Amino acid sequence: MSQPHAAPAASKRPFSSTTASPSPTSSPAPPLMKKAKHPAASSSSAGTTEKNGIHLDAAAAASGGRTNGEEDTEMALADQDELPTPSAPGSAGVAANLFRKKATLPQPSTSSRKPLRIKIGQPKLPKNFEEDTWAILKDAITAIFLKKKLSCDVEKLYQAAGDLCLHKLGASLYERIKKECEIHIAEKISALVGQSPDLVVFLSLIQRTWQDFCDQMLIIRGIALLLDVKYVKNVANICSVWDMGLQLFRKHLSLSPEIEHKTVTGLLRLIESERLGEAIDRTLLSHLLKMFTALGMYSESFEKPFLECTSEFYATEGVKYMQQSDIPDYLKHVESRLQEEHERCILYLEANTRKPLIATTEKQLLERHTSAIIEKGFTMLMDANRINDLSRMYNLFQRVNAVELLKLALSSYIRATGQGIIMDEEKDKELVPFLLEFKASLDKILEESFAKNEAFSNTIKDSFEHLINLRQNRPAELIAKFLDEKLRAGNKGTSEEELEGILDKVLVLFRFIQGKDVFEAFYKKDLAKRLLLGKSASIDAEKSMITKLKTECGSQFTNKLEGMFKDIELSKEINDSFRQSSQARTKLPSGIEMSVHVLTTGYWPTYPPMDVKLPHELNVYQDIFKEFYLSKYSGRRLMWQNSLGHCVLKADFPKGKKELAVSLFQSVVLMLFNDAQKLSFLDIKDSTGIEDKELRRTLQSLACGKVRVLQKIPKGRDVEDKDEFVFNEEFSAPLYRIKVNAIQMKETVEENTSTTERVFQDRQYQVSMRPLFE
Repeated sequence: MSQPHAAPAASKRPFSSTTASPSPTSSPAPPLMKKAKHPAASSSSAGTTEKNGIHLDAAAAASGGRTNGEEDTEMALADQDELPTPSAPGSAGVAANLFRKKATLPQPSTSSRKPLRIKIGQPKLPKNFEEDTWAILKDAITAIFLKKKLSCDVEKLYQAAGDLCLHKLGASLYERIKKECEIHIAEKISALVGQSPDLVVFLSLIQRTWQDFCDQMLIIRGIALLLDVKYVKNVANICSVWDMGLQLFRKHLSLSPEIEHKTVTGLLRLIESERLGEAIDRTLLSHLLKMFTALGMYSESFEKPFLECTSEFYATEGVKYMQQSDIPDYLKHVESRLQEEHERCILYLEANTRKPLIATTEKQLLERHTSAIIEKGFTMLMDANRINDLSRMYNLFQRVNAVELLKLALSSYIRATGQGIIMDEEKDKELVPFLLEFKASLDKILEESFAKNEAFSNTIKDSFEHLINLRQNRPAELIAKFLDEKLRAGNKGTSEEELEGILDKVLVLFRFIQGKDVFEAFYKKDLAKRLLLGKSASIDAEKSMITKLKTECGSQFTNKLEGMFKDIELSKEINDSFRQSSQARTKLPSGIEMSVHVLTTGYWPTYPPMDVKLPHELNVYQDIFKEFYLSKYSGRRLMWQNSLGHCVLKADFPKGKKELAVSLFQSVVLMLFNDAQKLSFLDIKDSTGIEDKELRRTLQSLACGKVRVLQKIPKGRDVEDKDEFVFNEEFSAPLYRIKVNAIQMKETVEENTSTTERVFQDRQYQVSMRPLFE
């Protein structure tokens, strides 16, 4: 290539152009751009022309390739057609002078044109650049670890590290930083060997070393930030400067098993001291556990031995407390311990530790002792109705899946507690009140202690049903009698709302009894007496109970009971009609008022007929009423049930007049003394015709009870054949109307047996039918 022709020196133009002589293999050269010379650039060499800091390699231009394997910046020559064409080759210098910003090159002599490639060389680094830069960084790292003042500011250190990365020296810089950090980290950890035997002091040293390390590595990471960005990010299987420091710390901590063991032991001792009630430095504990987490050593180095120590601690404590404490206090202690461990996880342990830690605590304090807890304290808590303690037991047992064990304990308790009173015949009067109170207590415990758990609800139902039917038919009978007592007149102090609540509670017991037919028989018999003798406390309450039974068992169960009420209402209408009839106005004896209940045989209990010789006035009254009734309802037959009759007699005692509410049999006996002062037992029997046992009971009620209208000679409780009775002229009482003990309201043994036998006979006819062909 020929030498380029420079423009005249006198022009002093800021830009110059170069031209190349025509040749078959060259093409027009583009205008050269001025570029600042790099400090590391060398002087021009053979075969190269230098102009304004640009190196032109003639060989490269001729060949169009690269030399020495360097990355070159290539600039392609503009197409000849795009440049102005000069009129003559000699006019190139003039064009250059005329157009300062655009150079016009001479036209090539041939038609073939190839681009001219210009190589811009990379500046060379100063001698010892890497070593000198690293020396600065090394001094800074040493000063950081030694807590000394840096010789230069952080910005220059950051730039120095960035320069090394820029010149592809990141790998070397990374290894040098790693090696330097390892030296100092190893020294720091080695210095802890053999330090203070006081574990708390030693833990403070470890914590300070760790904190210093973190602070120092943060500074180093900030200086080497471009190393992470330019080098680490683009290389696989290499960690950041911060993670590299953590790896080094963990490596050398693991190489000093004494330090690691001492640290873990100290942490475990601190936690044990806290469990024993001592005050500890939770901040120190938290920092060291975070250190183990950051180093990736938490699970293996700390958590595993921590859980083992926890298990041993609570295993010992559980046995000790079970021996020394009662169950309520032990359950409170367990609840407190579980809360403490939960808070411990929040304050300084890792979140993942919570589940195994709580499970370990539950196992040692609860799961191992569930049977002993139930055996030692469940019955006591149930007997004392300890709602809160039972709730605590239920919640704790749920945590260890021991609810089934608690459910079995509840079932056993119900059966064992009730069996004693159910099977004791002497406590029959207490049975229903006990069952009501017991059921109410269980319902409250179910709701407030066992969270209305359906399984526990079913357990209570099954156990109660078993309990209440241990004596087969007796509880059904006693429930019916309890209702009779509550629905009978004379229950003062009980409001309608309270009575309704009692009926609802009794209905719950009724659901459990299997012998509902026994209940029906006794309830019907007692209801009949209440209706016929006017002894119901409330007709509304009576009808409410019938409605409840109908809802529970269906209309067939209460059909006869509803029929009894219809008979009572119809009887009132019949009596009103009778009083307005001509027979009543013209034929009835004066001084007597009588009311008759006309009963349908199929609705009412069967009563054995009892004969009695009524006074003449009463016989007349019966005959007149019978005549009236049969004239109104032809084809019917009336049978008088003397045992169910009751009267009000006016008595004239020397100490005052009284009215006596008595049974029909008592009335017949008393009216004998209108014509006699003294009568023997046999005389009374012949005059009244009352059956022997019934007469003895009647005389007992008149002469041996609380209201002694008659006097028995000789005195005594039992009535003998030779006894005599006289009118008691000394009788006195504060009330005008006196109720003599109505013996017919008290059920006899024979009557009870008869009712039960009728139920058994009815059961024999309830035969299930099976189809012959299926």
